[in-house]
Amino acid sequence: MNETSPPSAGDLALDMDALCASINRMAGKIQAISEAVQKLNQNNVQLEGKIDDAHKRVQRILSRLPDQSDGRQLNLLGEVVPPNNSEDDNEPTTH
Repeated sequence: MNETSPPSAGDLALDMDALCASINRMAGKIQAISEAVQKLNQNNVQLEGKIDDAHKRVQRILSRLPDQSDGRQLNLLGEVVPPNNSEDDNEPTTH
């Protein structure tokens, strides 16, 4: 009959060394993945902030749009433009 002999102490030490090396490689890979995930989360937070800022700017611009019935020129930059009154005839008032 063919019996298998128990592994020797040297074989066990080699197996343990290989196992430790494998565990160390995996730990390094896990650390690299964790750092990549953390960086992606930070980028995601920054992008969400930029999207929120852009949304607020768009809402501010949209709030400045006149009604469709308003015939004045659009001023999306927020500068004050006096309304054009045809009754005024551009004559200065001296009171």
